Amino acid sequence: MTTVPGPAPVVPQGHRHPYDPEPVRSTKARAVFALGLIGALTGLFVGGAVPATIALTLARQARREAYASGGYLTGGDWLRRGEQMARAGLVLTAAAVVAAVVIGVVRYADGSFGHDFAPNFD
Repeated sequence: MTTVPGPAPVVPQGHRHPYDPEPVRSTKARAVFALGLIGALTGLFVGGAVPATIALTLARQARREAYASGGYLTGGDWLRRGEQMARAGLVLTAAAVVAAVVIGVVRYADGSFGHDFAPNFD
């Protein structure tokens, strides 16, 4: 008789009750991933802030539901990736707004003020 190398399991794996539900991926996890992707792709166009914010809100709800389900809702990796992309979309949106404000201030400061009259006007 041979044994498999490595540590032996301390606690034997229990059998599931026949009426336990099957673990399924959370549908909110898919929505978070999709909205995070949209937020990251459209982040420079300032419109990415809306789907990114919705993605972060849904991710919070999905994490609560997954915790309450006791392990029967999966999709934590999709949530993590969606949250990362949503945050990236918000950072890109903030960078675009800051760049637009800086460009606007520079153009406003460079413009001449007052009326530009003809040289023969007194």
